[in-house]
Amino acid sequence: MGAEPVILTALVIVVAVVLLVALVLAAFSVRVLREYERGVVFRLGRLTDQKGPGVVVLVPFVDRLERVSLRTVTLQIPPQEVITRDNVPARVTAVAYFRVVDPNKSIVEIQDVLSATSQIAQTTLRSVLGKAELDHLLSEREQLNESLQHIIDDQTEPWGVKVTTVEIKDVEIPAGMQHAMARQAEAERERRAKIIDAEGEFQAAAKLLEAAELISRNPVTIQLRYLQTLREIGGNENSTIVFPFPLDLLQALRAAGSDAATGTAIPTVVEKPAAILGNGPARP
Repeated sequence: MGAEPVILTALVIVVAVVLLVALVLAAFSVRVLREYERGVVFRLGRLTDQKGPGVVVLVPFVDRLERVSLRTVTLQIPPQEVITRDNVPARVTAVAYFRVVDPNKSIVEIQDVLSATSQIAQTTLRSVLGKAELDHLLSEREQLNESLQHIIDDQTEPWGVKVTTVEIKDVEIPAGMQHAMARQAEAERERRAKIIDAEGEFQAAAKLLEAAELISRNPVTIQLRYLQTLREIGGNENSTIVFPFPLDLLQALRAAGSDAATGTAIPTVVEKPAAILGNGPARP
């Protein structure tokens, strides 16, 4: 009777040890991967099939699992000192978006995919922007972004990485260059204003020419225009109206008055204005 408690105690200890070992083995053999995660499994150092998502069972002490995220990564490219093609120093910052499309390659082909992609992005940014002029860098960012995206994507494709977007965030140039660009823009606006003014004068002159040709066909229209101008002037209060008087008509009236006083006929040749106005002797 005394041996039975000892046997029961031994059985309890054995069961507890077995359960403990089972829990330890379960902790080493069971993994849970999220929906955006994949598992790269190495069995005794050799690559096996890709695992996940969900519950993944591994062989304890034989399999080793590496987690890989398939979510898009936002990579901040550090500011880069760039000298453009026209020898202008600039400080450029950019951002790149990439994601892993082949987890096996991202683990086997490269040691640190994030660091490697960052280094490739920095060198490509300096290389591409160094071949562009400052005006092209400021005005054609979309084209440069596409060029950067294609180049970086081609270099990271063997690592199982897909670069989706590269965007140039900011371009800093020296203050002196900013003032020069402001003066250039101001001069350009002045040039456009002068061109527009000249085009307006040209169009106005063309319309005046058309009006002159139209008036020359019927001389009565100039008299109507003359009367309309007098009416516009007379419509204003305290205005002075100047009536232009033809000098030839004045000469004819003066000559007619002189002939009426002397009883002679009106000469066919009109005297010069100086003789009519009494500024000197009349000359034939």
